[in-house]
Amino acid sequence: MNTSTYRDSWFGNVKGDILSGLVVALALIPEAIAFSIIAGVDPMVGLYASFTIAVTISFVGGRPGMISAATGAMALLFIELVAEHGLQYLLAASILTGIIQVIFGLFKLARYTKFIPRSVMVGFVNALAILIFTSQLEHFVDESWIMYVLVGVTLALIYLFPYVTNAVPSTLVAIVFVTIVTISMNFDIRAVGDMGAISQTLPIFLIPDIPLSFETLVIIFPYSIALAIVGLLESLLTASIVDDSTETTSDKNIESRGQGIANVITGFFGGMAGCAMIGQSIINIKSGGRGRLSTFVAGIFLMFLIVVVGDIVVQIPMAALAGVMIMVAISTFDWNSIRTIHLVPRTDAAVMVITVITVVLTHNLAIGVFAGIILSSIFFVSKISRVRVVEEIKAGKVLYSLHGELFFASVTELLDQFDYDADVEEVEINLGRSHIWDDSAVVAVEKIVSKFRSTGKKVIVTGLNEDSTELVGKLANKLGSH
Repeated sequence: MNTSTYRDSWFGNVKGDILSGLVVALALIPEAIAFSIIAGVDPMVGLYASFTIAVTISFVGGRPGMISAATGAMALLFIELVAEHGLQYLLAASILTGIIQVIFGLFKLARYTKFIPRSVMVGFVNALAILIFTSQLEHFVDESWIMYVLVGVTLALIYLFPYVTNAVPSTLVAIVFVTIVTISMNFDIRAVGDMGAISQTLPIFLIPDIPLSFETLVIIFPYSIALAIVGLLESLLTASIVDDSTETTSDKNIESRGQGIANVITGFFGGMAGCAMIGQSIINIKSGGRGRLSTFVAGIFLMFLIVVVGDIVVQIPMAALAGVMIMVAISTFDWNSIRTIHLVPRTDAAVMVITVITVVLTHNLAIGVFAGIILSSIFFVSKISRVRVVEEIKAGKVLYSLHGELFFASVTELLDQFDYDADVEEVEINLGRSHIWDDSAVVAVEKIVSKFRSTGKKVIVTGLNEDSTELVGKLANKLGSH
């Protein structure tokens, strides 16, 4: 990235980025506290992580405007580690996670995201929308009708205020308005402070207090490799969604490396490893954020809110933030996928549905995405493994024309499609409409030729393209037909 492009990613949308950053900071607080509770650590661990990751990634990330912080997917992976070994091992695992992600970035492994089909991407997005929505339902438990009214007011302001003006993000207006109403009317509903205690202190640099030994590495490495993969998977998929939303491109390898650097830094400042957040990224984009400044402001303002005005922050009603997250869920869900589900191939629809169900049931995005990829691969192999053999007999000669791709999955039943006892003297096997991809296909063709020759027939193979000819030349008569 050249200097002017990098500068533009910072200062090309100053007003929009600052205002959207303020909104995102408010939305990060309850999420960070909730994820800390999931992982079994103090709420400040998630808040420090959200601050350090957001600020760091704004400088070193590859996708301007994307928000990275502590996330639920990562918090879930920490539960067992924290329960068995404590906070210090969580910090060490976060640092190792970052190192692994930097290595992934340096080796440009992000390019393999091209193997994730669109149906899996849609399933990932829809599942995330469902999880974002259902995660807000707990805020309604044991609440009075006032909670429902305030959530309704929040949503109404979010959707209707843009008709008045777009100068200020409607999400920010909704949060401020509902907070003022709640405090002034002294409504008895759950607020941010009810989710966990907030200490008004800045994070400090510290080295995890653990033994620097091979035993420690054995403990944290399995968690770190899982965290690294889940974090990058979620971050790169979110980056693709932001790319589509903003009609811009981003450097996924720089993003991978940036995520790693951010996680290393957060581990040294008392935070847990995190990754990109699709919900907050959508809030940022919807609120007018596009550049690095929005992510930076979100991180800085988050810390400002906690340290300077923490007493006010704890009074923000969960009704306002739940309303914002419900808007995010509605905006995130790909409603067009429902309207067109009967038009797309049934296999694509099945992959999307299975991805959604798996993610929702496991609350693990990585498992859902991997399930979708594996299912897509099986369907794809099944589709292209259909080989059609057309038989044509002419004056003592039979011509077999093969249509389709020849590889390990398509040659299993291929041998049964030929009549080896046909009353002809010559057999021609034409591969002009086919392609030989692997050693299984070479062996299969050799077997067919061998079986015809064993009945005394002359066999010629025609139509081989250049790649197939080269592969057959390398492997024919060397692999054996047994």
